[in-house]
Amino acid sequence: MPTPPELSVLYPDIAARGSLAAALLAEAGSCLGAPSPTSPDFAPLGHAAVASTLPHREPLAISAWSYERRWSIRGEESFQGMALIEGSTDDLAEVARAARAWCDGSPLDGIREAAPFVRLTGRFEVPDDDPARLTESEWQGMRREAAELEYAWRETYQSLIEAAYAEPALCALYPFTSHWALRFSTTTRPRLTVVGPCLSANSDGTYGVGRGFISQDLGQFDTSREAVEVAVRQLPSGLGPTALGA
Repeated sequence: MPTPPELSVLYPDIAARGSLAAALLAEAGSCLGAPSPTSPDFAPLGHAAVASTLPHREPLAISAWSYERRWSIRGEESFQGMALIEGSTDDLAEVARAARAWCDGSPLDGIREAAPFVRLTGRFEVPDDDPARLTESEWQGMRREAAELEYAWRETYQSLIEAAYAEPALCALYPFTSHWALRFSTTTRPRLTVVGPCLSANSDGTYGVGRGFISQDLGQFDTSREAVEVAVRQLPSGLGPTALGA
């Protein structure tokens, strides 16, 4: 792989201002609120963070690409560190508009309206960290992710996610994935408490259920509905509401 150019060569306008934070502030017309955007001393041209007026939002992280002139953004909620918005663009003005909307506490849809390159992850904001709402938010994020996959087996994976979501016993649990295998927890992030079997969508269009990670010792099935039904029967009894994984 070729060595990437120096960021000062790829971003001479940013270098002229001394940091990505300073360039964003200039691009936004000094309207990014207080405190001002910041860039780390170790990489002032490559990174910036923009705080929000909403305490349940982490600072918006902005990063410059190394091999072409482009920036990525990621906006997380503060309790779990999960992304609410993402995106990339070669237009610094768009980045500044997204940063200003994030800073001002605009709704997620409003950020997308202000900067169309922003991708909503499907998760929604839960300011009070209610575990049931965090669980539903994660399901919505997972459903959005499955619907937007570009892999050849997207329909198989999406069918699995939707079948599990439609089953009340599984929908009440906090979902998470590892290597595209669907698993469940009785607590939210950041400390998951794994419960029940592991569900997987196979490349041949079948669905597996197993007691361990990506094992399929409980069987392979032709439909996601069959796999989900087996998974529900493997859940322990007496599961209560999802709790915070604090």
